[in-house]
Amino acid sequence: MPHILQPKHIKLNEKEVEDLLVKLNISKNQLPKILSSDPPLPENCIVGDVVKIERKEDNKINTYFRVVV
Repeated sequence: MPHILQPKHIKLNEKEVEDLLVKLNISKNQLPKILSSDPPLPENCIVGDVVKIERKEDNKINTYFRVVV
């Protein structure tokens, strides 16, 4: 169970990853990295998965993307 102050981490499916990469016009290896041992990752994450991180700051939600290494 994640801590209440911890940002939400969501594993993206292959279609969502493909759409994201096309939208950003980048490849998967250009995304920032996150270690597979990072505690907030969903349990079913493996190396190569892409994770969306939603962080609430100043009454708005900022979204970040990371690839699991």
